[in-house]
Amino acid sequence: MKTVFEKSVPGRTGCLPRRPVETADRMLPEALLRPEAPGLPELSELDVVRHFTELSGRNFGVDSNFYPLGSCTMKYNPKFTEEVAAMAGFAGLHPILAQLEGTREWVQGSLKVMHETEALLCEITGMSAYTLHPMAGAHGELTGALLIAAYHKKQGNKKTKVICPDSAHGTNPASAALAGYKVVNVESKDGVISPEALAEVLDDEVAALMMTCPNTLGLFEPHLEEIVKLLREKDALLYYDGANLNAILGKLRVGDVGFDVVHLNLHKTFGTPHGGGGPGSGPVGVSERLVDLLPISRVVKEDDGYHLRYDYPDSIGYIAPLYGNFGVVLKAYAYMLRLGREGLERVSEYAVLNANYLRKRLEGVLEIPFDRICMHEFVASAASQAKNGVHALDIAKALLDKGHHAPTVYFPLIVKECIMVEPTETESMETLDAFADDLIEILTRAESDPDSVTAAPVLLPVERLDETKAARGMVLTEDLAGKA
Repeated sequence: MKTVFEKSVPGRTGCLPRRPVETADRMLPEALLRPEAPGLPELSELDVVRHFTELSGRNFGVDSNFYPLGSCTMKYNPKFTEEVAAMAGFAGLHPILAQLEGTREWVQGSLKVMHETEALLCEITGMSAYTLHPMAGAHGELTGALLIAAYHKKQGNKKTKVICPDSAHGTNPASAALAGYKVVNVESKDGVISPEALAEVLDDEVAALMMTCPNTLGLFEPHLEEIVKLLREKDALLYYDGANLNAILGKLRVGDVGFDVVHLNLHKTFGTPHGGGGPGSGPVGVSERLVDLLPISRVVKEDDGYHLRYDYPDSIGYIAPLYGNFGVVLKAYAYMLRLGREGLERVSEYAVLNANYLRKRLEGVLEIPFDRICMHEFVASAASQAKNGVHALDIAKALLDKGHHAPTVYFPLIVKECIMVEPTETESMETLDAFADDLIEILTRAESDPDSVTAAPVLLPVERLDETKAARGMVLTEDLAGKA
């Protein structure tokens, strides 16, 4: 497929809007202006539309392909939420309007959305309050780690360590380290956290344990009560990584269990498109004893309506510009209202059902190290196939030729030749069967004709790429500055 630059025809244009009287080039110093126009492609409107329509058809996405990306909840997102976010009353608001004197009445609707979203998240998770400011999941993790540090500073505790299990998400240790903590690993036993193993690494300098539940093996942690008791004895906090909340919506309120800090991924669990670099949203909820530490501003409701408040002397301060990604919050708000309590519970039920259906269909052809009832995802191993030269990566690439997005491979690290599958609640039985049939065919071929699997993909616009080089060694073939 040619690039738009290769398709360019000198002098060809589309429909151009009338130029404004005052253009930017008249307002900038001459020394900052280009000596000549940039070398942009010259195409008709139809050329451009057809180019990008063709290009979009070559991408994998949840709107076009099954996307069983384990540990990352890539589910279909209803399009009505996009219409809500595009409503002029929301989309046309200037971000600083709420901070200008005399404009509070103009933004009551948006403040209400933020206030009620916080209330809904509190009801779903059992936490006392939320900040909606964090712009993504990892940003929420860092915010949570900073809240933990602020709590211990306020208490006068000397805490230097954060414990991260080997089944935790990979960003957890990074977030703890960014907050200034030494990261301590605790190994899983039979796929879950062992209270005995935790007790061995737990001392007075531990600030928190960062947990994902269900964990990255798709297993629910059964020892939560003992874990909370152990942490309380050391005044250590329990952090919940909400990346896998899709499995327990309406079934478990993590605040009721004893978690002190939780970050959610609105862009994974609550129907906002995920992937492609964002935008995301990672609200952080806290238990009562950390409420005063939340970032500012906060939205409060009083007799005369909704207000932004900044007077919280113990707050950790600002962690994001303005109020976070409001559009993403708005879509999550619409999603929660539309599904309601019953609908959100059904999300978890179908997600868990779909994962277990696939697990049972594949258990005879792939090794499943923890072959028991799983939650929203399960982990398989291609260790047997690897003995014949076909690795997890080869199987994932072969699935691309079948029209499925590749599942996560080689994570978590505690399973050899790991393949992690998360089918989500939005996929039909026909789609799950098609995926299982195709995977079984690939595994059969891995024994009879392994070279055909290790050569995959062969049906896509590009074949097997050096993924590291493709990400870090990009070569730009067009020099915009050098063309008139």
